[in-house]
Amino acid sequence: MQPTSSLRRMLLAGATAAVLFAGAGGAVAAPAAAPGGSAPAATVRTGAPVAATAPAPYDRLRLLAALSEERLATADPVAAAKWGTGSPIDDPVRERQVLDAVAAQARQLGADPAATLRIFRDQIEASKLVQRGLHRRWAADPSQAPTTRPDLAEVRKEINRINGELVRAIAASPQARSAPACVPWLAVSAVRVGRRHHLDVLHAAGLARSLRSVCGG
Repeated sequence: MQPTSSLRRMLLAGATAAVLFAGAGGAVAAPAAAPGGSAPAATVRTGAPVAATAPAPYDRLRLLAALSEERLATADPVAAAKWGTGSPIDDPVRERQVLDAVAAQARQLGADPAATLRIFRDQIEASKLVQRGLHRRWAADPSQAPTTRPDLAEVRKEINRINGELVRAIAASPQARSAPACVPWLAVSAVRVGRRHHLDVLHAAGLARSLRSVCGG
């Protein structure tokens, strides 16, 4: 029986978070085969390389994980720009602008706007999760607080650029995102990205949150 979309999202969030948070002994097994080809089984151990390369179309999932991390990284300068200004982290007007823009781009590309919107809602929530975490951290220890304020307009230009790349990656990956092995391969991709960028617990949680709706079509 195929898992429902909600179950897929729960499995992905749990698997990704568990592996990203794992210690040196944590591991996740990648699937032994993929649609349209086969590959030897691989085990991802935090701090160690993956033993096998994901076959196409799972390269698409690696790109989605990488772009999600790149977008998540912008949460830090956004949080810094808002720190001490009284500006709320939630910005419904800006969020609606982003969602309208990515839905329009998805339609232009012939992609599924509903799937694109689901993924981007998670991207937005992941960014806010990190922003809130950073504000709590800086309030608890002012020595860690930013001493300069980034230009939020410039940061948003970078976010818009990444958004465009992410929409294109979503449009190019329906087969990978709907495949039965999407969850473990996306978790593998997230682990690689998390280790490469040395994500702390807060940002690892954000990355897991950002990928929750990728699998399931």
